[in-house]
Amino acid sequence: MAVLGSTRGTDLQAVIGVIESKQLKDVEISFVLSNKEDAYILERAKKHNLKSIFLDPKGKTREEYDDEVSNLLEENNIQLILLLGYMKLMSNSFVDKWHNKVMNIHPSLLPKYAGGMDLNVHEEVIKNKDKVSGCSLMFIDEGADTGPIIMQKEVSVEEGETADSLKEKVQKAEQEIIIKGIELFRDNKIKIEGKTVHILG
Repeated sequence: MAVLGSTRGTDLQAVIGVIESKQLKDVEISFVLSNKEDAYILERAKKHNLKSIFLDPKGKTREEYDDEVSNLLEENNIQLILLLGYMKLMSNSFVDKWHNKVMNIHPSLLPKYAGGMDLNVHEEVIKNKDKVSGCSLMFIDEGADTGPIIMQKEVSVEEGETADSLKEKVQKAEQEIIIKGIELFRDNKIKIEGKTVHILG
């Protein structure tokens, strides 16, 4: 597995935790890659002796950048790619090449708030007085947050909730379904037909 991220990598910490404690077996993070040199996700990777790679996007087209990422994935025999706060849209050629092998987590119950980023999503949820929010784990496709949804988890929005307190709740839910999604992928229990995901057995 490889992890791609541009932010703090809070969800990565949870994944590292279950791998190190052997709760998640037969799963290995080969490397963590970021398009931002100062992204804390790289620091997290280093703290756990994981290979961390900063790949500079400057002066490269989206296709050129994604080709470089692809080469790294192939060199390391990656079977699953996990996007955790990766603030970069993938090129169509990358999406095609790694079809149904790239999982992304989004901090809303899609299709609501598709395309939104992090705290903005939580702010919108509160502004719209939604009673329920949550997160979605999906495979990516050519659109922004439009790929086949693997699973979702709801959280309740309480009276007096702030964007920060909601983010904390949603991240906890994210971590649960990310780990479950990795297990299902490892065990070949995910079957995809068009935009529909079937969880087997």
